Amino acid sequence: MARIVLGLGTSHSPQLSTPPEVWPVHAERDTQSTDLFASDGTPLTYDQLLKTAPPSIQAELTPEKWHARFQACQRAIAKEAEIVERVIPDALIIVGDDQQEVIKDDNMPAMLIYWGKTIPHVPASLIPALHSARWAYGEEEKDYPVASDLSRHLIESLMDRRFDVAQSRFIRQGQGMGHAFSFVYRRILNNRPIPTVPIMLNTYYPPNQPSAERCYELGKALRQAVDAWNSDARVAIIASGGLSHFVLDEELDKKIITAMKNRDTEQLTSIPNERLMSGTSEIRNWIVTAGATEHLEMKLIDYAPCYRSAAGTGVGMGFAAWS
Repeated sequence: MARIVLGLGTSHSPQLSTPPEVWPVHAERDTQSTDLFASDGTPLTYDQLLKTAPPSIQAELTPEKWHARFQACQRAIAKEAEIVERVIPDALIIVGDDQQEVIKDDNMPAMLIYWGKTIPHVPASLIPALHSARWAYGEEEKDYPVASDLSRHLIESLMDRRFDVAQSRFIRQGQGMGHAFSFVYRRILNNRPIPTVPIMLNTYYPPNQPSAERCYELGKALRQAVDAWNSDARVAIIASGGLSHFVLDEELDKKIITAMKNRDTEQLTSIPNERLMSGTSEIRNWIVTAGATEHLEMKLIDYAPCYRSAAGTGVGMGFAAWS
């Protein structure tokens, strides 16, 4: 019988992989962003956000604080890579989102499992916001192995469990996988050829984003499917993305982390959709992973609130392991 032996969660923001001297470039992009939301889901302009931002954020914008936050993130990423190196799972399920890199508005499923033999990375297809951190997603065109037999098993098993999951066996010519996945290959696996199962959630785009409760149930169903797989494989699962951004929300991040550590299903499944907007929506990937690792203990590797503007924009960088 196969089993999930490891869970991981990692942020994947380009801010993670650009030195602090470049963070003002990300902050400048925020001033024109249409992806800024209040905690109730109301869209905000940068100027509106700036007017209500607490003055205490200024203390987070010093070169010293940025350098400390950056270094903490690099240590956390290295720790996750070390854990994978130690465990070396037979397969890795990657739960990530696609920001219209592979999946477009002509057909946007709530959840999709890829089961081709390999999945391509094409650097030229990276979205512009990632260019300053291009190295962290891979600079060479490359095909990575997919655990296609496990992928197919998960698709069939989820269908039996009343999840109408979409499936894909190839990506259109000239297109590569989304950055949620290439980040894991490059920075967590260090290009180690561990076969993966790419699961793409529509976290970003209304109106068919799965609820927090549905995400948790998906995680539980994935673990049940792995348990039922006729194999002795040791499987890992990783959430790629999050935590809160582009409006950094420490209160929400800490609530999520505490709920995962305490296996507080009620807290995790009751987060309203309007709280999970824009980049913060990637918390859904963590909720799936928490559901899949109920039998394991979650330990926080680190959390770094990486503010980058006086308006409170930035990314709550989170790193965790379930073992």
